[in-house]
Amino acid sequence: MNYVKKLLIGKPLKQSISDDHKITKFQALAMLSSDALSSIAYGTEQIILVLVTLSAAAIWYSLPIAFLVLVLLISLTLSYRQVIHAYPQGGGAYLVSTENLGDKWGLISGGSLLIDYMLTVAVSVSAGAEAITSAIPALFHHQVAIAVVLVLVLMLINLRGLRESAGMLMVPVYLFVISVIALIVIGVFKIMTGQLLYNATSHVGSVVPGISIALLLRAFSSGSASLTGVEAISNAVPFFKKPRAKNAAMTLTIMSIILGCFFTGITFLNYWLGIVPRTEVTVLSQIAKLVFNNQVLFYIFQIATAGILAVAANTGFSAFPMLSYNLAANKYMPHMYLAKGDRLGYSNGMITLAVGAIALLFIFQGSTERLIPLYSIGVFIPFALAQTGMIVKWYREKKLSKSIANIIGAFISYAITIILFVFRLHDIWPFFVIMPVLLFVFYSIRRHYKNVADQLKIKEEVKVHEFNGNTVLVLVGNVTQVDIGAINYARSIGDEVIAMHVSTEDTKAKDLEVEENFKILFPDVRFSVVHSSFTDIVKPVVRYVDLVSKAAGKKNNTVTVLVPQFIPNHRWQQILHNQTSLKIRLYLNWRENIIISTYSYHLKR
Repeated sequence: MNYVKKLLIGKPLKQSISDDHKITKFQALAMLSSDALSSIAYGTEQIILVLVTLSAAAIWYSLPIAFLVLVLLISLTLSYRQVIHAYPQGGGAYLVSTENLGDKWGLISGGSLLIDYMLTVAVSVSAGAEAITSAIPALFHHQVAIAVVLVLVLMLINLRGLRESAGMLMVPVYLFVISVIALIVIGVFKIMTGQLLYNATSHVGSVVPGISIALLLRAFSSGSASLTGVEAISNAVPFFKKPRAKNAAMTLTIMSIILGCFFTGITFLNYWLGIVPRTEVTVLSQIAKLVFNNQVLFYIFQIATAGILAVAANTGFSAFPMLSYNLAANKYMPHMYLAKGDRLGYSNGMITLAVGAIALLFIFQGSTERLIPLYSIGVFIPFALAQTGMIVKWYREKKLSKSIANIIGAFISYAITIILFVFRLHDIWPFFVIMPVLLFVFYSIRRHYKNVADQLKIKEEVKVHEFNGNTVLVLVGNVTQVDIGAINYARSIGDEVIAMHVSTEDTKAKDLEVEENFKILFPDVRFSVVHSSFTDIVKPVVRYVDLVSKAAGKKNNTVTVLVPQFIPNHRWQQILHNQTSLKIRLYLNWRENIIISTYSYHLKR
């Protein structure tokens, strides 16, 4: 097992106070920006999908909608730069909301982002699978399987550690960046030289019968999904090399500039070429086919798109574990999320994220269109709360001039949240079921940890209870080397030793021989036989332990249950033997005033 683990994940890394295992801006752009950058593969398409429900002529409205999306992007970028500098310990929207708005709003923000990061992974790999099937139509009916495989591969890459995962992700991310730059530059050049003729479905400013504010607002909310992932860098500031905040803020700025240019370019090319969405081919794929007009370049572009969409899920694998860590540090999530794995990453968070994303893929059958509304609401609530939190922070510090970007961002974020609630409630209603459940879980975990701390706290007066002796109960199966060793150990620690054997209908013939052999070896040890009419021996053991405990209590004795077991020479051999001793210990753990101990006998071959 250890060999397989080392093969897949690598050798354990030593903890160090140096920055050796941290990432540079160049690596971080690949690792933390892939989600935001990849969203251009479906962001423009989501706007057009809403507009064409009225008419293909309405596609020209994608241009002013794209402008509003860019305004929101600029506002969010400026705001999250402030968040990075104000909260360099990471945590992003969760810490901003908690510190400035209170724990309840912080949990709503944190819970929303936990859901959103699972959706990030599900949406990204679903879109990646769609890009693959657009290039290879024969795989169209295997999208879910392809997406699940992509999730598992990304999980393994991230379990290998920050630097290695960043190194592996740079190739697909930067190949995509180069490919989109080539697409936009070549596309604009061909338009300017007359090689790509104007084929728009309608002119800018044309009146489209039936157009409504409601439709435009729905299109805007769908296009704003392109901005999900912008907040991820603020969650992962501790991953950067020093100076962490400065490097993180610069990475966020570079990412936003690239995202803004790409989104604008793709939206313009789509309008100019008059492309209408089709079921089995993405809008971006249609643009690439017309612009490149070359099979080799087209397939390189499709591979790059599939690559970025697949690894876009990596933003979730980077941000989810860090957010889980911050929630666990505040005792709202299990402490297991505080622990680092062998490669110094928060591996429990990564595994949880992968399991959740795979569950979503099966529930929604890998449909990007069905996942995106949930994806949007999951990120715009934290966006809105983070902006509000920063406004409150600047008000308290009397620095209102710094809050202009936050006010704009908050206004648009709240507007999009309301739009989603009014016009997409039939798509996003599961979010409003999951969030209350998640909040209940958070508070339950917090209450449990508080109760544990209260009960473990040393009081002013420490009561010392003196026992008269120790009653040791040894569970005996057949009389073997294991049992002999266990009895000898029990005699060394116990004032009273009891050997207990469970007799069933199947073992009745051998039980007399077991008892005789035992009495020959240990004539001074009490041997008790418990008869059971069933095949299960665990419950009879527990009942007998309860009786012994009650009797020992009257004598003011402690009770130690000693469970003998043998350990095979090789770990894989463990599966060849029953796990009765594990089940017995599991049941006895819930009994008070009983010490449970294991006597292990190690086999040599």
